[in-house]
Amino acid sequence: MSLPLALDAMGGDFAPSEIVAGARRAVDELGLEVILVGPPERIGDPQGLEVFACSEVIEMDDDPGASVRKKKDSSLVRAAELVRDGKASAMVSAGNTGATMASALLRMGRLPGVLRPCIATPLPNPGRAPTVLVDAGANAECSAEMLVQFALLASAFSTARFKIERPSVALLSIGEESTKGSPLVKQTHQLLAATPGINFVGNVEGRDLIPSPVDVIVTDGFTGNVALKTLEGSLKFIFKLIMDVIGTNDETRAAGDTLFPYLLPAAGELSPDNQGGAMLLGLNGICVISHGSSNATAIMNALRVGAEMSAAGVLDGQRVAIRPDQAGENPTTDS
Repeated sequence: MSLPLALDAMGGDFAPSEIVAGARRAVDELGLEVILVGPPERIGDPQGLEVFACSEVIEMDDDPGASVRKKKDSSLVRAAELVRDGKASAMVSAGNTGATMASALLRMGRLPGVLRPCIATPLPNPGRAPTVLVDAGANAECSAEMLVQFALLASAFSTARFKIERPSVALLSIGEESTKGSPLVKQTHQLLAATPGINFVGNVEGRDLIPSPVDVIVTDGFTGNVALKTLEGSLKFIFKLIMDVIGTNDETRAAGDTLFPYLLPAAGELSPDNQGGAMLLGLNGICVISHGSSNATAIMNALRVGAEMSAAGVLDGQRVAIRPDQAGENPTTDS
């Protein structure tokens, strides 16, 4: 029997209403079991779902590290503890990203050998499986050794989630040549090329993010987050531009009526609401991070990802990728 998913009911710009609505849809449409975590008086109507009561909430503007240590009865901390204690298969939150990472790291701990957890974000790739961008914001400063680990973790994640047997891995740089890029990028390029278990194909540039010719793109968390937010802003601009043009006059509106049946599926494939959120890799537990403006659809899909990753044994894949000699051993956790 599968374990339920622990959902931070207070995380996100539209909490708790959209969060609860997304959980309800996950139960009704996907057959998942979900526990809402949060103060009952702030959740309000749980729509028939189980509530794990707590007394505190880490707000979006709270300091991540300090709030996790001070607010030990917060929805984020309690959700992470449900996973740690074997009472939930995964935790999902659209709340404070830094606090989500801190809660998961402090309560679940890292997999053996992992230097730092990282955020893996699927980038839509029309016509084929999404490309995994890692790190998308967990670590602003990285070493080459960390980036190599991110590549190993993301490759295992790509195999578990998207069924890609031998994911191709590329390094984000300012040119395809191995001599291009910062000292960190050049050193990482050498290590990636020399590391067994990584199907490294060289560098890619920013123009190769969508669509991408590779399965995994590796970079530091600062660059990855800037690239991700740039993509999100660009896509929003393009969609708004198209809608503005279509609404110009009767002729463009008529053209829009013809084009909409073709544009809407493409828009849906590119929408972050349908991607299911990002996953925090390298932890001894499953943590899915949805974007702060998540609506009910985004939350439902984030819960779906959590359930799928639990069923796919994604932790085992990461454990073997980092420490193949310790496959099958019980992982340790941070104190």
